[in-house]
Amino acid sequence: MMGSRRGKGDLKVGLAGGSSSKKITSEKSAVASLNQGRGQEITGVTMPTPGTVKGWGFGDRKSVACANVDGEFYAIQGECPRCAFDLFKGDIINDEGFTDLPRIACPTCSTTYSMKSGVHGPPVKRTGLAGFVGNLAKTATINDASSNAVAFSISIDDESGRVFMKEK
Repeated sequence: MMGSRRGKGDLKVGLAGGSSSKKITSEKSAVASLNQGRGQEITGVTMPTPGTVKGWGFGDRKSVACANVDGEFYAIQGECPRCAFDLFKGDIINDEGFTDLPRIACPTCSTTYSMKSGVHGPPVKRTGLAGFVGNLAKTATINDASSNAVAFSISIDDESGRVFMKEK
């Protein structure tokens, strides 16, 4: 008897009264209009102080690196697309020698990423042990050199102090 109902359809689709592709489309539009277009509300986090980076963890292995640069908040995915190390442990780059500032440099492979757009850029030149480790990481991950990171916009409601984040 148990096997007789197999293959009759998806319970979620039956309850929703439509196809699953329509449901996915409606979920994306709901996220786009979430909180008047400001994105997902982020709770339980503290904002970084000026000139610092903080790592925020969400759900199952999701992390974000949030930086405060001259009073502006920027966020980027938490792990380096090239070597998968924590970007929130990296350095903020605000040097005129780079474009699309501010940038964050991965502490392991030294690849830089724009905090505004997530686009990868030239690596930071490091010396000593950090330079040695960075060169090893570059050699081990040379095929992923052109991967960009996901950037997020951060907004804070002036009245309530609520923090919102959405993908750019």
